[in-house]
This record gives sequence, structure tokens and C-alpha cells, in this order.
Amino acid sequence: MNPIDRYLNLMELTLTGAIFEDVGYAPGEHPELATHYDVEKRLLGRDWPQHAHTMIGLKRLRHLRGAIEFILKESVPGDFIETGVWRGGACIFMRAILAAYGVEDRKVFVADSFEGLPPPRSDRFPADKGSWLHEVPFLAVPLQEVKRNFSKYGLLDEQVVFLKGWFKDTLPSAPIERLALLRLDGDMYESTMDALSALYDKVSPGGFVVIDDYNLSRCRQAVTDFCSANNLSVKLEEIDLNAVFWRKPG
Repeated sequence: MNPIDRYLNLMELTLTGAIFEDVGYAPGEHPELATHYDVEKRLLGRDWPQHAHTMIGLKRLRHLRGAIEFILKESVPGDFIETGVWRGGACIFMRAILAAYGVEDRKVFVADSFEGLPPPRSDRFPADKGSWLHEVPFLAVPLQEVKRNFSKYGLLDEQVVFLKGWFKDTLPSAPIERLALLRLDGDMYESTMDALSALYDKVSPGGFVVIDDYNLSRCRQAVTDFCSANNLSVKLEEIDLNAVFWRKPG
């Protein structure tokens, strides 16, 4: 195994908590009810880990790596962004891949409120009615904690840009010219629509659009509505039980 693969494999296991079998629990369940590490759930990102830096699971993290390696090999222009980062693990991995390949001319944008999810504005976005995620403190990770997590891996530098605030306020004016990778993990209709509306036009042809929460009806509806409103015909490909992606045509 070459040094790059060894390093990135270790990053995958560490960021997901698989390397130390970090016990997870079901969304909405009390952490004290978690009793054992579930290999299958961690592979598919179907539990909330107590200590790991990402909850997206090994399969989605490995897909992220494959997408970025393809981008670098094919020279698809642009930076990377994740909208909704939790403890920062997926973005840390993006920066790690750039470091592993010695790439110094791309940035990783880390977009989040760093205060949790917004309350649903169901008067404007009916699909979000009934969402309770804004009431979960576990999902609110402060900016300084995310920065510390980057620092633990030696990956906090000028190639990492933090965008703090609600997506509707930060993304339209974000200092982004082009994107090779747009990864959405905002859970809600409003968050998904805000990110697509502000950033999709900046994705380079051949770039990747990843929808982490496509299994959620409100997120899926936002993708459908955005594509319909913009006359987009895209080929969705499944990553795992939660997520899909497509490559921007052109």
C-alpha cells in the first residue's frame, strides 16, 4: 500500500470513529441507551457517534474521496464546499486529501451556522413542517470546536475557509468563484434549496453535487423543485441508503 492510501485509509477510520469502535445511537435516542458499536450502521452512517468527527459513515466518506481523486485526476476546476458540517469531519477529510496529493491551489469552504439547525419556517417552506432537529443540542457544534478538530489533524490553514451563519445569509455572498464539489448536508428543505440556489451555478461542468440527506422527503422535495424550476435533467446515482450524487452536465 502506498503512503497516500495508507494515510487516507487511516483518516477514514479515525474520522468515523471506526478505528476505536465509537458507540453510536439512533437519531432522537438518548446517548445512555447506546450499548454497542454497530459495524453496519457505521458503514452506512445510520447512527450518531458520540465522539467521532463525522456521522456520514464510511461508505459516504469513501465516495467523497473517490470524487475528489477523480476531480484532481481530470483537472475539474474549482474549490470544495460542504453546507452543514456538524463536527467538521467531511471537510477535514477534503483538506486531508488535498494535503495528501500536495494540492495548494484549492480551498475547502466550511459552511454552517455552528449553532445547530434553524427552526422550520413552515409558512414559507411547508415541507419543513414538523422538523424537530433545531431542538437537538447534539447537532449544534460551535465554530471553535470545529476549528480545534481541524487542528488536531494538522489541517487548519489558509486553504480552509469558514462561513458562519444561516445559508440564506452567507452563501449568496460567499467568496467562491468556482466549485468542483458541492456537498449538501443541511437536512431541511430550506437549507437544501438555499444551498442549491446560491451555489449550483458555480459548479464546474463535470463537478460533483452530493446530496447527503436525499432519503429525507423534505430534502428530496427541494432537489426535485430546484431541478424543475431550472429545467435541469440530472442523473441521480445512489451512494448509500441516505445519499445520492450527480455530475453537472456540460
